[in-house]
Amino acid sequence: MRSTPIARSASSTIEDYLKAIYGHTEWQPTPITGSQLAARLGLVPSSVTEMVKKLVSHELVRHAPYGAITLTDAGLAEALRMVRRHRLVETWLVEVFGYDWDEVHDEAEVLEHALSDRLLAAIDTQLGHPTRDPHGDPIPDATGAVYRPEATLASELAPDAPGRVVRISDRDPEVLRRLQDAGIGLDARVTAAGLPEGAAASVWLATE
Repeated sequence: MRSTPIARSASSTIEDYLKAIYGHTEWQPTPITGSQLAARLGLVPSSVTEMVKKLVSHELVRHAPYGAITLTDAGLAEALRMVRRHRLVETWLVEVFGYDWDEVHDEAEVLEHALSDRLLAAIDTQLGHPTRDPHGDPIPDATGAVYRPEATLASELAPDAPGRVVRISDRDPEVLRRLQDAGIGLDARVTAAGLPEGAAASVWLATE
């Protein structure tokens, strides 16, 4: 079956969907459902259903009715390309322009679609080819390869289990601000009990 060409005007929306599907399973194995995807994107389920059908027709995802949504090889490659762009932009905004880590997500959502490949490569070189973004999420390299460290969500560990912070979800800016106020960032050594209230469900620790 030959895939349907993607209209240029729809490409940003498609990229956002693929990135969201990838992000759901990046740190846990359960595939995303249509309702979860709608919640993640802040859209009504009927709109998501129609777009998923289009993604299936483009051979970017697999989806059986009422089942989970998974990326094809082509969909995964495109998702990784966009994840790389998003996370490089976030890192650039923090390291070069002085943004706080709770401010960069929305800016990166816009810029990731607008930057040329040439400018993105220049940003990567300027930053020294970083392997993780300000929140600890791995940045795929130019070939799409990803190194993700072994880590466990702090809320799933014993309260007194020590660990090193390797990833902090950026989905709740308030949690990021609380962690910053507490002086807790990437590579900090903490216990789940030592995290600010409500942060254990957003912090991944490498245990020792």
